Amino acid sequence: MRIAVIASPVTPIGLVQMGGAQSMVADLATGLTRRGHSVRLYCADGSQVPGVELVTVPRPVDGGTALVMPGGPPPPPAPGVAAALASMFERVMAAHVDVVSQHAFDAPAFELAAGLPVLHTLHLPPLVPSVVEAAARVPARRLATVSASCLRSWEGAGVDVGAVLLNGVADFPVGSPVVEPAALVAGRLSPEKGVEHALKAARIAGIPVRIVGAPYDPGYRIDLNGAEVLGPLPRDDLRRLMAASAVTVCAVRWDEPYGLVAAEAQMAGCPVAGYSRGALPEVVQEGVGGILVDPDDVEALAAAIRACLKLDRRLVRSSAQRRLGLEAALDRYEVALDEASR
Repeated sequence: MRIAVIASPVTPIGLVQMGGAQSMVADLATGLTRRGHSVRLYCADGSQVPGVELVTVPRPVDGGTALVMPGGPPPPPAPGVAAALASMFERVMAAHVDVVSQHAFDAPAFELAAGLPVLHTLHLPPLVPSVVEAAARVPARRLATVSASCLRSWEGAGVDVGAVLLNGVADFPVGSPVVEPAALVAGRLSPEKGVEHALKAARIAGIPVRIVGAPYDPGYRIDLNGAEVLGPLPRDDLRRLMAASAVTVCAVRWDEPYGLVAAEAQMAGCPVAGYSRGALPEVVQEGVGGILVDPDDVEALAAAIRACLKLDRRLVRSSAQRRLGLEAALDRYEVALDEASR
């Protein structure tokens, strides 16, 4: 198939990703290319996705204001983002593709795709009213989301979504790393990720903490004193760190739409301690890949951290290989995109 993959122009797709949606878009474009499809990834200037043909637009000056802040107010209209998306779709239409795999969480992307053979993937819950309104006007068969939990959220907002396309993570050689007695917290530094809870629970559990990630919400301030702060890392480096960490802590304080960090940690053989919110119960096999506890119970999270230290890391990894692989996700997308092309 000739496939146009559209990413939001707000942030580049790079070797260090802003979040799970950007990682999945890069993996999807790379995987479909590897499988012999003719793929073009439409994205912002500065993107790096080796092996994939990129069609880029200048990053809009108002891109920062268009970022979705879970728990915060909806972003204001961003004319620059709308213009960048219009440029993308103009190029897509000129390319005469078989199908469009659309991943931008911006209302104009849904409107501009009208009449095209498109499948929109909703990587976030229904947080932005303008996006909810735009998605509600799209036929259900042209909408997908990334977990059963996220599907329920969209249904609760009155939007009929036709499919669940679970994300997936690539398998990678782990080897036999020396596992260090440290807890890992990875992801963007923003309130909904619960970094404060992860730090407090790790202190109660008596285990040091490594923090990987970049600031996201400019109004968010967090005291990381006492933690080893590593900043953002390329995914290969992060996966090696996961393989060498005793536990990954996902103290999410919102309904996580998928939880790619939890999936990648398990694929590295690292168990996950976290809150049972959003899609994490779909991603973490309870008692095998990790331990999930009631949301916002820091004492229980500390106990989960200690319990994860006793889990068999070989079983953690084999469970992830069976349930969370990228190849299965690509299979699902191939079927869904073929149906959307008709």
